[in-house]
Amino acid sequence: MNLILLGAPGAGKGTQAEKIVEKFGIPAISTGNILRAAVKDGTEMGLKAKSFMDAGGLVPDEVVIGIIKDRLQQEDCKKGFILDGFPRTIPQAEALEEAGVVIDKVVDIEVPDEKITARMSGRRVCAKCANSYHMLYKKPKVEGVCDACGGELIQRKDDAPETVQKRLVEYHNMTEPLKDFYANLGKLVIVEGQEEVADTTALVFKALED
Repeated sequence: MNLILLGAPGAGKGTQAEKIVEKFGIPAISTGNILRAAVKDGTEMGLKAKSFMDAGGLVPDEVVIGIIKDRLQQEDCKKGFILDGFPRTIPQAEALEEAGVVIDKVVDIEVPDEKITARMSGRRVCAKCANSYHMLYKKPKVEGVCDACGGELIQRKDDAPETVQKRLVEYHNMTEPLKDFYANLGKLVIVEGQEEVADTTALVFKALED
């Protein structure tokens, strides 16, 4: 089963990738991780990527796809894989198709923007021990104070509402068009994200088994 996971930042894509890995025993492939691994291992594509990264430029799609194809040839991908974080744009999806990478299903996890903003902007982390909290779902006993070490709870810059909204706009402009692209190929399944992770997971598994 060869899958792509789509979803806006904060839609819970990473958690669902972990659940699919556990159930089906296939690897989740994050482009960031395999890029770093290819550079570290000094593969041909990794060295090409490094030359762009060292120059402060973006790694071209054809190099990223070359690295993905190398990764997909490894033994643990024989039963399938999950692509998480790629493709992000229509040209990347087209290039993936042209490279002969076969995708069986594309699972899109849908969560309304206002819920994502509330979910992400409610996060707090301890400045001392990095324990995490949430102002709605996992409140500390004393507001602004870590239960574990008494450290100050802070909001990371990535979780500030204005940052979250900026990332959502970028997602809607660049990545959301992939839904139509894969729908036209007959590969798209849409899962409505639920309040409880387990409920979303049940819907994801049902979509994969249908």
